Amino acid sequence: MEPDHIDPDRPQLVIVEDDPAFARTLARSFEKRGYAVRQAASPEALEALLAAQDFAYAVVDLKLGTASGLTCVHMLHERDPDTRIVVLTGFASIATAVEAIKLGAAHYLAKPANTDDIEEAFGRHAGDPTVPLEGRKSSIKTVEWEYIHTTLAECDFNISEAARRLGMHRRTLARKLEKRQLN
Repeated sequence: MEPDHIDPDRPQLVIVEDDPAFARTLARSFEKRGYAVRQAASPEALEALLAAQDFAYAVVDLKLGTASGLTCVHMLHERDPDTRIVVLTGFASIATAVEAIKLGAAHYLAKPANTDDIEEAFGRHAGDPTVPLEGRKSSIKTVEWEYIHTTLAECDFNISEAARRLGMHRRTLARKLEKRQLN
């Protein structure tokens, strides 16, 4: 799926995703829309791609195995602040959404997101003041999850360090994370 040469006439897109099937499906869909697509499954793989080229667009999964996609957002934005970066995640967290935007992401989407959603997010350059405010109050479980996720993000998703900061046993935190996936 990786092209041998870079076609400068097509919009350059990098997909940073550790699920090969999802990355392949997304890549095919964007290629059909005229994008020149490259793939990376880790921050290290992205770094190697960035050594050779710049990208106008990027789709970054928040959780890449044990690595944080936020590292990739930072790398992409540092390389070219004009890169339109969309972060995808299986569980949308306020903490990681805020960090992704601070680090240079244009948008943050919860999975499942399709090519239409992502392409629309690439085109959004301003916030939407008409987005309705939710009237529902957060549950104790949601507040707990947000606190755990904020701590995890602060620790760059290091579970041992997050457990220490949260004052809980590592296995207890691991069990909580198994119940509510991060990716």
